[in-house]
Amino acid sequence: MTQIIEAIYTHGVLKPTGELDLREDQRVRVIVESLDEQPEDRVAALARLKAGIAGMQFFSDGRLPSRAELHDGS
Repeated sequence: MTQIIEAIYTHGVLKPTGELDLREDQRVRVIVESLDEQPEDRVAALARLKAGIAGMQFFSDGRLPSRAELHDGS
């Protein structure tokens, strides 16, 4: 069963903001995603992503091979 709930990190302990449907001593997997991310962080991350993509060469500057060249059987 998957439950998504917000929690607050205080003095080294994650404290859920609501009830969890868990039995006592049940083991769980926790994935932490910060909710207080600043908008400028997203803008900077997007700018870095776009700069990285712009620096990549996805296409050849030369002539593309013909269908026959791609399937010549060699």
